Amino acid sequence: MNTPRPRIIVLDDDLRLRELLQRYLSQQGFSVTAVPDALALDQALAKTPQDLLVLDLMLPGEDGLALCRRLRAQNNPIPIIMLTAKGNDSDRILGLNTGADDYLSKPFNPKELLARIQAVLRRQSWDTPLSADHHAQDLVTFGEFSFHLLQRTLHKNGELVALSSSEFSLLRALVTHPHEPLSREKLTDLVRGREREVFDRSIDVQISRLRRLLEEDPGCPRHIRTVWGIGYIFVPEITVPE
Repeated sequence: MNTPRPRIIVLDDDLRLRELLQRYLSQQGFSVTAVPDALALDQALAKTPQDLLVLDLMLPGEDGLALCRRLRAQNNPIPIIMLTAKGNDSDRILGLNTGADDYLSKPFNPKELLARIQAVLRRQSWDTPLSADHHAQDLVTFGEFSFHLLQRTLHKNGELVALSSSEFSLLRALVTHPHEPLSREKLTDLVRGREREVFDRSIDVQISRLRRLLEEDPGCPRHIRTVWGIGYIFVPEITVPE
């Protein structure tokens, strides 16, 4: 039986780049749709579910950041790799903070984009197996939340909370190591595994995103706490901070 080809949708207003990426990624075994703007993207997503979005930041009309925010507000968990001609840290962090899973600056080598797509899809497919104990404890509850590790779902008081692939991977790393202080380096290893990259501040950005989803007061977190000089610790039980 043939394995279905992963579906990639590319949104970029540069016709030549769209055609180049569509041709190259198709040659690498993907089913590729290329669109020029947000309206075309919405129409394509409504017609056919996609496995990953390659999204240009600088677009006419609704730009990449606004589009990324809208997709996440609509609880759309599609993995997003953001492309931009801007390459400084603040732009990268802003992109990650709006819900992107990865970030690549233009100009880039198509092989690098391919490697990042493969890495994000591997994380999405959850290629790092859990131990037998963790499989037996598929459901993790804390506060108002129920987190199903095998189903990859998070619920708050019975209502589904959409998670991007990177948010899921980070939350899984935290909940499967409760009460254990985890450094940023350790969290990066747990989340990215073999695909670990030099994203020194992305863990902090992802933690901020999770806190906004999980904490009643993200400025005074009860579940995902900072361990100064080390990193972060997940505390399932809600206790009053000292």
